[in-house]
Amino acid sequence: MSSAIAAAETLRDAAPSRALLDRLWRRGRLFLGTELAIMGGAMTWVSERNLVAAISNGGGFGVLASGSMSPALLAAEILGTKALTAKPFGVNLITMHPQLSDLIQVCADHKIGHVVLAGGLPPASAIQQIKAAGAKVICFAPALVLAKKLVRMGVDALVIEGMEAGGHIGPVATSVLTQEILPHITEVPIFIAGGIGRGEAILACLEMGAAGVQLGTRFVCATESIAHERFKQAFIRASARDAVPSVQLDPRFPVIPVRALANEGARRFVEVQRDLIDRFNRGEITQKDAQLEIEHFWAGALRRAVIEGDVEHGSVMAGQSVGMVTQEQPTAEILSELIDQALAAMTARGMAGRPAQWGEAGS
Repeated sequence: MSSAIAAAETLRDAAPSRALLDRLWRRGRLFLGTELAIMGGAMTWVSERNLVAAISNGGGFGVLASGSMSPALLAAEILGTKALTAKPFGVNLITMHPQLSDLIQVCADHKIGHVVLAGGLPPASAIQQIKAAGAKVICFAPALVLAKKLVRMGVDALVIEGMEAGGHIGPVATSVLTQEILPHITEVPIFIAGGIGRGEAILACLEMGAAGVQLGTRFVCATESIAHERFKQAFIRASARDAVPSVQLDPRFPVIPVRALANEGARRFVEVQRDLIDRFNRGEITQKDAQLEIEHFWAGALRRAVIEGDVEHGSVMAGQSVGMVTQEQPTAEILSELIDQALAAMTARGMAGRPAQWGEAGS
């Protein structure tokens, strides 16, 4: 078979598959206002104007990670992003930020259409303030009971993120959360996150009823990402088993679980905990002071890794899909690759021949 004939047959097979894919995530695309229902995960120091704009320009939905930004810094970052893209993008705000209301006002002033609230159950006042400004509210749902509560509070969409994700994680796997929540929440679109690194996984989420997906780790090594070269190389060299949760030695001194690549910093963190526990047991330090030292250990560690390239002592937050990151690529190429994988899976399974209405439920 000639290459020309093979290419023609590929195009012929792909067309009906793409039409079905578009129907499968139609609800997510309409909600986000994008060509692809793929949200970029909000990664502090990584999800800034360059990467966010690149994801949106590629047809996805970039999300700015505001982290601990002041209102003035967030305003500047929004303006910087708008200078790079005319496509829709969102802003991720941390609910524990002391200036949360001011940050919401910044989003309103700059006509941000979607605000993602993360870091805990959001206050009802924050949801109301966002909606009053005409924006959509997206929240994370780590359990069915919280998903139902958030819907009652008026959120417009949910993200289900499993423990395979990078950064701060919960205790339940993505595959379990999707089964627990998707069949019972139909009022709002749901996006799946955590461990998604290929198009076949995206397709599986959509088939289960998700409106779209969210990917973070897969975009860290995008050409447009400002992450340090050593940070990117750490991702490229890593396998799934290298991305591990932070260790807690004693339940009296809780550690918020964070998934990151194992390194010298992680090993040192265990030693520091052990030393502080011993000092507490000997009566040399109070429980409060010991807890504060544990919590302050990683202060500034993410910036040291992402921006300064200290991948040995900094925090190299990564999801378990890091093993699927094998090279530095333009964002548009990553998105195209994900779509091609999903379409190939659909064609191989003969899905393109299914009735036109299939997959349109909930749209």
